[in-house]
Amino acid sequence: MPERTAPRRAAALTAAAALMLAATALAAAPAPVAAPAPSYLRELLGIVVPLGFMILALLLVLRLLRRRYGMVGSNAHLSVLQILPVGPRERVVLLRTRAGRILAIGVGTQSVNLIARLEEDDVAVDPDDGPAPAARAAKSPLDVLLRR
Repeated sequence: MPERTAPRRAAALTAAAALMLAATALAAAPAPVAAPAPSYLRELLGIVVPLGFMILALLLVLRLLRRRYGMVGSNAHLSVLQILPVGPRERVVLLRTRAGRILAIGVGTQSVNLIARLEEDDVAVDPDDGPAPAARAAKSPLDVLLRR
């Protein structure tokens, strides 16, 4: 009979060892941790902060390009003084060059033409005119140009 009980004992010991291993594995396994509640502020900052850095970088590049090619304020090669639409796609544009010359340019859909070169007196507005809109309209550079 001892021959019969030996395999049974081995099987019982194996089963007991398996149960002990399973119990220790369950005890050693970490408990499931609940995920933290989503923070909408954190998600919003995660989107807005990089976007702000990108916009700031683009503005910085734009500023550097403008300085590099001399297109800032009074350093610009040409500055537009006034634009007068004379048709659906035609305009008369007054430009001031860096040298101080004033040009009247006709701009159409497929052409740009020099209309006239104006003097500084034709463009300057007298300070004695006051705030009357009729006086300012009569002294506008385009009105001087169109009277010629």
